Amino acid sequence: MASGTPHIALSGVRKTFGRKVVLDGLDLSVDRGKSLVIIGGSGSGKSVSLKCILGLIRPDEGSIKIDGMETVGLKARARDQLLRRFGMLFQGAALFDSLPVWENVAFGLIQGKKMPRAKAREIAFEKLAQVGLGSEVGELSPAELSGGMQKRVGLARAIAGDPEIIFFDEPTTGLDPIMADVINDLIRDCVTRLGATAISITHDMASARKIADTISMIYKGRIIWTGPASTIDNSGNPYVDQFINGRAEGPIKMDVLKP
Repeated sequence: MASGTPHIALSGVRKTFGRKVVLDGLDLSVDRGKSLVIIGGSGSGKSVSLKCILGLIRPDEGSIKIDGMETVGLKARARDQLLRRFGMLFQGAALFDSLPVWENVAFGLIQGKKMPRAKAREIAFEKLAQVGLGSEVGELSPAELSGGMQKRVGLARAIAGDPEIIFFDEPTTGLDPIMADVINDLIRDCVTRLGATAISITHDMASARKIADTISMIYKGRIIWTGPASTIDNSGNPYVDQFINGRAEGPIKMDVLKP
């Protein structure tokens, strides 16, 4: 990797679904070991941008580079190798109901890395401890956990393989403010401990302020503002100002059906 090369860099990424333009020349980058949070309204392209980086969706145009290496169009085997470098906390935790908690955490180790179950189980309990869950939780089923505990298990799974890149998809959705802050602290701690590069998408500005080094706002498929998290309240951008303050009036117009 050349000095100064972003860990992840998107350039001119465009993606349409039929006549719907979701990403319209997206430019985005994050340096190694930094935490980037992408904010924006529903349907603005946040989730699609993550799926393009992961290769779950192939963009129509543009470049996506990891450590300076082009990843658009990678063959299946190369893509699988790349994905082993990633961890992900899904919205709603996305745990497997049929597996005990420890096996949820160890799923990628067992299925992806073909690690012996005994070793994977040991690592799973280590990661559960790192997110504040005792060994007894590992034997429970996901249905026996609260929403906050399920998020912690999802975070433990995301860091189980000591990934160099972690994605967080709406990590505090559905949580009360106190538990959301606990999750934010855990995310920050885990990312710092691993030295990982993180990209998060969220509507939660308290979460964005806490876990981000840099915040970018996406609107109509393009990044319209990027800056240090500490400057978000004085961005000078009317779109950002309207969004972070939750105002109905402003340049962002919502389609509302009127009776």
